[in-house]
Amino acid sequence: MNLKNNRILMVQLALQEDIRDGDLTADLIAEDSLSEATVVCREEAILAGQDWFDEVFKQVDSDVSVTWHYNDGDTVPADSIICSLSGLSRSLLTGERSALNFVQTLSATATQTNQYVKAIAGTHTRILDTRKTLPGMRLAQKYAVTCGGGKNHRVGLYDMILIKENHIMAAGSITQAITNARKLHPGVKIEVETENLAEFEEACAADADIIMLDDFDNETMRQAVNNNPKKIPLEASGNVDMDTILGIAQTGVDLISIGAITKHIKAIDLSMRFKS
Repeated sequence: MNLKNNRILMVQLALQEDIRDGDLTADLIAEDSLSEATVVCREEAILAGQDWFDEVFKQVDSDVSVTWHYNDGDTVPADSIICSLSGLSRSLLTGERSALNFVQTLSATATQTNQYVKAIAGTHTRILDTRKTLPGMRLAQKYAVTCGGGKNHRVGLYDMILIKENHIMAAGSITQAITNARKLHPGVKIEVETENLAEFEEACAADADIIMLDDFDNETMRQAVNNNPKKIPLEASGNVDMDTILGIAQTGVDLISIGAITKHIKAIDLSMRFKS
């Protein structure tokens, strides 16, 4: 499913969850009442989720007008108006929470990602997301990661092979797991998770496309970087936070994957206000 179709489905589900048989409180407003409103971002953030916001109002009432004052990927200063809306009062009220939910969550992902990107500025290392996303929001959060300056890892189990500890145990060895992968899925990129230098060397010898250095300390990571004659891209993972990330990047690894940018997020503080 492409991003657009996924977005339409996500919004349909969100509105079904919120509205069901109707917005009982909005019914208190006159049917022909018109209003204007603004959405204010109460804290500095990287904006993400415009298309999801727009899709909510498209599905609620396609006559609602939304004008954006910032674009996805922009840094929004605290207390800034990010967009203005006009249309039937009932429609604005009915779509408000679902629309804000998408933007506050996706902007949180973009903002968290951007903090990590800034922390390793000046190195060649790139920030990667993981599959540790909120249920149902995989494609949306991965889009938000790119808004924050990060890079997408595999989307799911279907588009890349990542051989982890349990796969290695079941297959018998790293070499055997890679051999099986090449035979069954030729042309598909193969990454191998390694937990020590011996496993790293085996993955190198077996020609993995990417090698994950899982929970390596910085000195061991440097050894792997310096003992990588085939220049296989190296991904650091595990124990990554704002205190450790620069040191990890300075070892020379190519990629750092961080589950926190999609699962340890705090929604950005947004509010919609009607104009009097």
